[in-house]
Amino acid sequence: MSHSPGAPTRLLVAVAHPDDETFGCGGLLLHAAAAGTDTYVVCATRGEAGEGGTGDEPLGVVRERELHRAAAVLGVREVTLLAHRDSGMSGEPEPGTLAALDPDALAAELEAHAARVRPEVVVTLDASDGHRDHEVMRDAAVAAATAAGVPRVHLVCLARSSMVRWVEHQRAEHPDREHLSVEDVELGTPDELVTATLDVSAHRARLAEAMAEHASQDSPYDGLPESLLSDFLDSVRLRTVRDTGAAGPGRWWDHRRPGWVEARTATLVP
Repeated sequence: MSHSPGAPTRLLVAVAHPDDETFGCGGLLLHAAAAGTDTYVVCATRGEAGEGGTGDEPLGVVRERELHRAAAVLGVREVTLLAHRDSGMSGEPEPGTLAALDPDALAAELEAHAARVRPEVVVTLDASDGHRDHEVMRDAAVAAATAAGVPRVHLVCLARSSMVRWVEHQRAEHPDREHLSVEDVELGTPDELVTATLDVSAHRARLAEAMAEHASQDSPYDGLPESLLSDFLDSVRLRTVRDTGAAGPGRWWDHRRPGWVEARTATLVP
């Protein structure tokens, strides 16, 4: 595969659970790989607290296997799985779970990983879905990338306008799901804080293959009307939180050209 002139050569995606790399960042990973960028995934847990299961195998074992299979479909060069445990959605986090970790220790672990991989771009989830593990990983990844001197850091965003529609649909179809029972919580990043939107519709079929590898988990996109499904899967919304490139702040690297495009300046909200 040829490398687009001037495009980043290494992209690191940092996530909390198996399937985050696909359901959250799959379109971006496919798009970057198609441009010749080497892509890497670091995942903090095996997703032991996820819903569902398969036969007599521990769920973490199943999900680890799914992670590697999906990553292969996405063209990921290397997957690194850390030794932390899934915290679940609620309750006091148990020792050894991601939400119970010392944030500085997790950031140091990710910094060491970034120093080895030497990515030009780090991407993580915006954590706007209300999952505490996503928030822990977001903050640690941004801190680690900054400490490691990674030039550009982006959050993959769930747009608030899309999440409002998604919650309405899911509550009607799955009223018993725990993460939908929280009232008065605004999910999604406000649309005005999104700094760039990337068209990844060309990779929709391949993304579906990767999502199918996570068979132990219900897809958040199952049963959605096509208009909302397209909103989530045909576009990747990014929020730039660090940019020290020569182009200066307020711009974002677009793999499609490749080249810089103007973007609104954004800062990470605590």
